[in-house]
Amino acid sequence: MSVTKLLQRWLPQRYGYNLVVVGAGAAGLVSAYLAAAAGARVALIEQARMGGDCLNRGCVPSKALLRAAHLAQQMRQADRYGLPRQDIEVDFAQVMERVQQAIRTIEPHDSVERYQALGVDCFHGQARLLSGHEVAVGDRVLTTRRIVLATGATPVVPELPGLDSVDYYTSDTIWSLRRQPRRLIVVGGGPIGCELAQAFNRLGSQVVQVVHGERLLKREDRAVSELVQQVFHGEGVELCLNHEGLQVASQQGEIVLTCRVGEETRTIHGDALLFAVGRQPMTQGLGLDALEVTVERHGALQADGMLRTSVPSIYCAGDVVGPYQFTHMAAHQAATASMNALFDRVWRRRVDQSLVPWTTFVDPEVARVGVNEQEAQRQGLAYELSRFDYGELDRAVTDGHTRGWIQVLTVPGKDTILGVTIVGAHAGDCLAEFVLAMKNGLGLKKILAAIHVYPTLAEGNKLVAGDWQRRHLPAALMPWLKRFHGWMRRVS
Repeated sequence: MSVTKLLQRWLPQRYGYNLVVVGAGAAGLVSAYLAAAAGARVALIEQARMGGDCLNRGCVPSKALLRAAHLAQQMRQADRYGLPRQDIEVDFAQVMERVQQAIRTIEPHDSVERYQALGVDCFHGQARLLSGHEVAVGDRVLTTRRIVLATGATPVVPELPGLDSVDYYTSDTIWSLRRQPRRLIVVGGGPIGCELAQAFNRLGSQVVQVVHGERLLKREDRAVSELVQQVFHGEGVELCLNHEGLQVASQQGEIVLTCRVGEETRTIHGDALLFAVGRQPMTQGLGLDALEVTVERHGALQADGMLRTSVPSIYCAGDVVGPYQFTHMAAHQAATASMNALFDRVWRRRVDQSLVPWTTFVDPEVARVGVNEQEAQRQGLAYELSRFDYGELDRAVTDGHTRGWIQVLTVPGKDTILGVTIVGAHAGDCLAEFVLAMKNGLGLKKILAAIHVYPTLAEGNKLVAGDWQRRHLPAALMPWLKRFHGWMRRVS
C-alpha cells in the first residue's frame, strides 16, 4: 500500500463528524449532549439500550426497589409513630413492575428520539475502532476528528467451580426476577451488595450476605460498618463475614455455596444467588488492541489528566476509565472529555477528581466526601474531629430517624474541611452543602454563619460547625469578657 493510501486510511482529509461517542450510558449521553449543544456534528453508538447501566440496571431500578423496601419497613414499624402496626404481604411481582415503570418514565430523557432532536445521529450496534478517526458500526464506517469511549462496566462474576451448573444473578440481571426468592444468597459487602441485601430482606426474602472481608463497606470508617452491620443484624440479615467462596452446586433444587471460614468449611443454602463483588470496565470487542490503546492491569483505559488515551484522538469517560464508578462522576468526566475532544487545539482542561462525593443508599444512608478517619490515619494526616449525633437533631427526633451522625475532619486549629462523613436519613442530600463549601474553599465558620431552616436535617450541618466553634473560642479572652460584662452591669 502506498504512503498516500496509508495516510488516507489513518488520517482522512475530511471527517464526517467532529465527535463519535461510543456508549449511551451516563458518560456517553452527557458527552453527546454537550458536544451537540456546542454546535458540533455528533454520532452516538449504543449496542444495547439507551441510558446504559444507570437507567436500565443500576441507579434507577435499585432506588425504586429501595423505596418500596423502605416503605414496607415503615409499615411494619408504624407503631413507632402511634399508628397501628401493619403485617404486610408483599406482592413481589408488582414491586418489580413498579421498578420497570420507573425506568419507563425516565426512559424518554435518554431516548433516541430526544437525542436526534438535539442533533445527534444515533446508531444501534457494536462499535469497532478501525483507527483513531474511523469507527465501524454494522456495515457503516463513520469518520470523525475525535472519539470518546464511554462503554461503562459490567459486573464481575468470580470463577467458582460449579458455577456453570447453577442459575445466578448479578446487579445487571436481578431485575428480571418476578418470583421472590425465599432465601437469597448475596455475595459481596460493598455498596451494591449492601443495598440489595437490605432491600430484598425488607421485602420478605431471607437474606444471607456472604463477605470475604471482616466487615461491610470496608472503605468507610469502622464505626460506620459496625452501625450498618448492627442494623442488618437487627432486621434479620444473616451476615457471614470472613467467608471465602470455594465452589457452588445445585442440590435437590437448592443452590449450595461452599465457603472456607478460617480452617473450616461451611455450606450455605439458598434458592437464588446474587453476585455483587465489583464491576469490570468494558473494553472488549472495540478493536483497541490493534490500535495499541493502553489498558491498565485492572482493565480500565489508561488516560491522562485530560482524559485522553494513549491514542491522542481517542478520549474516554465514565466507568471504562474510573477510578470512581459513579453516575455523577461519569457525567463530570464526560463534560471534560467532550470539551477537550472538541477544542483541544485551542483549549484544554484537566478533570477534577480531587473532591468526589458518594452515597451508599442503605438505611441509614452513608454519605462521604474527602477523607475519613481511616484514610487520614493511613496517610499520616493530622486532623481534628467534630461530630454531631442525629439523636440531638430536632428534625431527626420528630421523624424517628435518630440513628447516625455528622462527622467532619478539619485541619488542626483551622476550620478548613478535610472530609465529611454523614450517616443517617437523607445523608446524601445533606452532604451537598459540604461539597459546595469544600469546592469553594469555605470553612465551617461560613456554614455556621449561614441561616439554616428549622427544623430540617440539613440544620445538622450548622450544628456540627457549632461544635467546632465552641472548641475554638479564645480561652485567654474569656476572663476579660467576664470582667467586661461585670462592668457593664454597673453602667446605665
